[in-house]
This record gives sequence, C-alpha cells and structure tokens, in this order.
Amino acid sequence: MAKINFGGVVEDVVTRDEFSLDKSRKILKNEVVAVLGYGVQGPAQALNMRDNGLNVIIGQREGTPSYEKAKKDGWVPGKTLFSVEEAAERGTIIQFLVSDAGQMKTWPDIKKHLTKGKALYFSHGFGLVFNKDTGIRPPKDIDVILVAPKGSGRSVRINFLNGSGINASYAIQQDATGRAKERTLAVGIGLGAGYMFPTTFKNEVFSDLTGERGILMGALAGVMEAQYNELRKHGHSPSEAFNETVEELTQSLIRLVGENGMDWMYANCSTTAQRGALDWRPKFRKATEPVFKALYKSVATGNETRITLKANSKPDYRKKLDKELKEIHESEMWRAGAAVRSLRPENWKK
Repeated sequence: MAKINFGGVVEDVVTRDEFSLDKSRKILKNEVVAVLGYGVQGPAQALNMRDNGLNVIIGQREGTPSYEKAKKDGWVPGKTLFSVEEAAERGTIIQFLVSDAGQMKTWPDIKKHLTKGKALYFSHGFGLVFNKDTGIRPPKDIDVILVAPKGSGRSVRINFLNGSGINASYAIQQDATGRAKERTLAVGIGLGAGYMFPTTFKNEVFSDLTGERGILMGALAGVMEAQYNELRKHGHSPSEAFNETVEELTQSLIRLVGENGMDWMYANCSTTAQRGALDWRPKFRKATEPVFKALYKSVATGNETRITLKANSKPDYRKKLDKELKEIHESEMWRAGAAVRSLRPENWKK
C-alpha cells in the first residue's frame, strides 16, 4: 500500500503500481466472477474485467432490455450469460449489482447459492447496512466484500477505455476464507480502478447517499435551477441564463477545478470573479450547512433507505419516474440546455 497525505491526514491507498493487473489475474485464475444485474454498474464492471482477461459470467433475467443489451455486448446465452440464479450457482465471486430494491426481492433466491468459501461482492453498502429493511444477512462461511467505483457505470467504462481508470473504495465486512482482502483488491484492479482507498460498508453507504442527494446530483440541480430562475426573473434570456449557470461550469470551470483544484481556478480567473467568489463562498456554505446536516441525519437514521425501498418497490415506479424526468427535460432551463449543446462546435454541420 502507498501512504498518501490527504489534506494533512495520511491514508493507505492501493494503486496499480504495487498491486498489478498480473497479480490480480494470478489471484483470480481459479475464480468465476458472476455479475448479477446488467443495468447500471454491471455492464461496465463486467466488460472491463472481461477485457482484462478475467473469467466473467453474467446473471440477468431473460426477456428484459438488459438481457438483450448483454447479448449485444457479446455475452453468450448458456456459456457466459445465464439466469440470475444459475450465474449465482456457477460463480465463486458473486457480484450483487442489481438495484437496491432488486437486491431485497432477489435475496432469497441468491442466498441458497452462497455456499462455503464463495465471496459475496457489493458495490454499494445499502442492502447490507440496512438489513433490518432489506433482510440481507449473508451466511457466516463466505467472504463479504465491497468495491465501490466513485462514478457512474458509464464513467467506469469510458475511463477504462481511455486508460485513466476511476477511483474506488473497498471494504471487507467478513473474511471467512482468509483471502477476502486479496480477492477484493484483485477484483478492484481487474475492473480498472485507478486507485482504491479503504472504507467500511457503513461509511460507504452513508457518504454515497449523502453525495448523491447532495452536491453530486440533488444540490447541484437545485442550485442551478435557483440561479437560472433568478436570472430569468430579471430579464436575462434563456441562452444567457443557461450559459452563465450550466455551460460555463461544465465546459470550462469545473474542468480547471478537476485538473488543479479550486484555489488554482480562483487564481486563474479575473480579479472581479476572484473577489466575488471569495466573498460569497462562506455565505453559500452557511446557507447550506443546515440542509446537509438534515440530509446526513436522514441517511444515518435509515429514513432515506425506507423512502427509497418503498418508492422503488411500487409497480408504477418506472411510470412515475418517467413523468418526473419528463418535467425536468421539458423545463425551459433544460430545453435551453439542449439548444446550447447543439451549438457546440463539435455538433456543427460539416
């Protein structure tokens, strides 16, 4: 492991320098990695591991769009593509990558195939940490492990293809074989992690649920909408409001932050922007701290879990979701966004 200083706190991380892909292949040479669920994370992790020479099979219910996608991606029915139960039976490392609500529903069928010495793998601690709600309680004679890529499935695949990889956390909840850690790290490197840092199942799910509802998605969308609406109220055009709210952020400034940090971005913008940003930064922090406090409490108490499971288990969930997403898609702000994106140089007619 490498010791890295993160803002004054030294942490142990695992990189491909000390844990190579060849080492991963050797550790996993007699393993069959069964990826259950070909929805969000499943395709990216499975394809990356396959490309890296690992023995991977897919478990996905036949007759679904995800099953058809798996076939298009080269998984062969009866050879590398099976029902969820058969894949769980054949696999030695079972990647439980169906949705959180789906895990709760399929757990009784999966559990009976978790025989002694196998490993149950998660990419999200939700089902295990909140097992009072999900009922997921693994047997004691298997390894229970986690690798959680810090990005969407699409990013996991794209970053792998361009050679950069994506950061991931890892955790060992249960080591029944004495090999849980090496199995975990081998799979993490095998799926293309850039580097891995240790966590616990509890910390992973608490931080993940907070991040998704907060700055990564919920807060970002809400703050964007608030600024856009305020500009529109004062007569700014949709194009101007969207460019100043979203386009400049996504196409310019956030890239500078990602490359060099927020201080570097501040140092390399106009003095007017510097002064205003530095003055207003603590005001936004103070205004949002109570919201994040309430959000974390809702996550930690399991309230967010119960809301999620209740909503996602309803038969009409997909229909309601489509309606909510349609409202966002058809809002003036995101219709303006579609127009702005169409005017990017890469979309100009040749």
